[in-house]
Amino acid sequence: MSVSSPFIHRPIATSLLGVAVMLGGLLGYLWLPVSSLPQVDFPTIQVTTQLPGGSPNVMASLVTAPLERNFGQIPSLQLLTSSSSFGVSQITLQFELSRDIDAAAQDVQAAINASAATLPRNLPYPPVYSKVNPADAPMVTLAITSDTMSLRALSDIADTLLAQRLSEISGVGRVTVQGNIRPAIRIQADLSRLTNYGISLEDLRNVIIAANVAGAKGALDGAHQSYTIAANDQLAAADAYRNIIVTYRNTAPVLLRDVADVIDGLENSRVAGFYHGMPAVVVDIQRQPGANVIETVQRIKNELPKLQRAMPVGATLTIVHDATASIRASVRDVQFTLILSVALVITVVLIFLRTVRATIIAGVALPLSIIATFGIMWFCGFSLDNLSLMALTIGTGFVIDDAIVMIENIVRHMENGENAFSAALRGASEIGFTVISLTVSLIAVFIPLLFMTGLVGRMFREFALTLTIAVVTSAVVSLTLTPMMCSRLLRHQPAGAVRGGITRIFHRAVDGSVELYRRTLEWVLRHETLTLLVTGATLIATIWLYIIIPKGFLPLQDTGLIFAVMEGGQDISFTEMKRLQATVENAIRKDPDVTGVVSVIGVTPINATPNAGRLAITLRSREERPTLVTGIIERLQRAVAAVPGVVVYFRPVQDIQISTRLSRGQYQYTLTGTDAKELDDWAARLTQQLQKSDVLRDVASEAQDYGLGLDIQVDREVAGRLGISMQTVID
Repeated sequence: MSVSSPFIHRPIATSLLGVAVMLGGLLGYLWLPVSSLPQVDFPTIQVTTQLPGGSPNVMASLVTAPLERNFGQIPSLQLLTSSSSFGVSQITLQFELSRDIDAAAQDVQAAINASAATLPRNLPYPPVYSKVNPADAPMVTLAITSDTMSLRALSDIADTLLAQRLSEISGVGRVTVQGNIRPAIRIQADLSRLTNYGISLEDLRNVIIAANVAGAKGALDGAHQSYTIAANDQLAAADAYRNIIVTYRNTAPVLLRDVADVIDGLENSRVAGFYHGMPAVVVDIQRQPGANVIETVQRIKNELPKLQRAMPVGATLTIVHDATASIRASVRDVQFTLILSVALVITVVLIFLRTVRATIIAGVALPLSIIATFGIMWFCGFSLDNLSLMALTIGTGFVIDDAIVMIENIVRHMENGENAFSAALRGASEIGFTVISLTVSLIAVFIPLLFMTGLVGRMFREFALTLTIAVVTSAVVSLTLTPMMCSRLLRHQPAGAVRGGITRIFHRAVDGSVELYRRTLEWVLRHETLTLLVTGATLIATIWLYIIIPKGFLPLQDTGLIFAVMEGGQDISFTEMKRLQATVENAIRKDPDVTGVVSVIGVTPINATPNAGRLAITLRSREERPTLVTGIIERLQRAVAAVPGVVVYFRPVQDIQISTRLSRGQYQYTLTGTDAKELDDWAARLTQQLQKSDVLRDVASEAQDYGLGLDIQVDREVAGRLGISMQTVID
């Protein structure tokens, strides 16, 4: 008794089992999440600390170093990088693939709390961590614009409404209001008027601090009634600040408006965002490592109409970039390829089996095996991505093999005079071990992929497991449903039977192919020496082509998004940077394949230096443009090359980011050392040598150490004699 015998004897139960497997697979297909590639992100957390006015050296010594000392003690930490720029410290922690990101976040928060005593007391905000890889491109970019509302009002909406609500969505790692331009009241002192009144800046600062105090006032509790005490001790508007009494001169009060201009402004006035040339508040939404992009973006889109209704009438919320469009398009292409491959395989089976009934049996086994694989993929936590669908596309040839072998053996017994039922029993019993051995041998090919470690192993494990599942499912179908259908559907056809028109054409084509093969085989056997020489030349050519072929981790993707870094001179002013930004943006927007440009200049978490600006360039969908992203980048480089005083570096955005550091180029090389001066010297030398290479272009260093600066040397002896402390000088 063979494995297939019970299923051949029970056709109804076997058919119902096949239908149940098909329904389960269809449900699994509908429930499978969609993504571009398997979830292979390293658990990554970024900690950002802001200290306005702090130089890079001050940020490194007072903020970055104390935090790094505590972060270095966190277990399973694989990589720790940091950058200290003007007023901003950023530390990125990358953990091992097996580390749970939520548990790692708790350890990071504990390390931040432990560092609180060593951090400067005048930090306006405590260090904030985000479960996000800073090198990842935002999955959604929003722009808030208005023709009637001020940028201050738009910033308030973004900070208090959008950022709060969007951060609550599952899968969102960080919502960044670019520039962190919160509303603020700016007091611009007039030094000449202060001098006339004999008021110092320190006196002015102390008066403002003393006039704006928020604290508990207590309550009054009498015999019959109680009162809660409130007061106007906190100032909330610019008009209230203007009437603060600074001092008295000649018995007359000197108000703040007499010695300073008080305006409603922004917390950081040296940051600006633009969309289509208009001032805008740019909101970047990045995903949490491991979160599904498609599902997270869909949740965001479901929330946006509610947010638009909650915003004032004059504010417009625009989706500038949606990363899921290119992902869905690529997955649709692979899905079409899978369907086409299944159709081609079934057509080939029809040509060579020469019977419609046998083709129907094979045609049922192939899609059923693939559909059943979807159900098992859902149980394994996989996703519908390019690699898993590619595995199924490649596996269509493997999957059909078992059914063809089974059908051919059963047909052979029928040609020897047996009826379909007995031929199915005998043929299945003979070929069952062969089907199992073929399946095991195919699985053995993917065993090395299953045990690969690191990022590559994590990425290709889903590919190998999907193909393995499809092969095993095919073997099960070929041992159960295929012989049962052969016993009921196949009919014995005499050798001289008249064939149909299409079958006759296929029969002649196959016979012609066999005859051609016979003739070429005889010719090869008559010319053994020449055949061996051709074989050796083929082997040598294969090795040579393997050596010279370009190699890489992943091919360059066209995701429809380009990041550009605009770099001016290191001594450039913010006003000049705005002018250059407008010129560059106008040049880029003239390209016919560009649909939107968002730019941010100034020192922000994505711009470490004030002479840099970042642009996100959205392209038309791949179906609407004939040019690939590399050709568009070359076109844009020629367009901006004519802009004097600025260099623009373009980089196509990729779905997989191994690095944790934003870069101007596609590749990064990091130098480390204990001596900062020696490190800067060797970095400059390496940059100069790389710029001479013929295979590299747009080589640049992230270090920006040649800007203009003012170094104040305080004579401590004189300052002490005059009673001036260093704190007074700093204030």
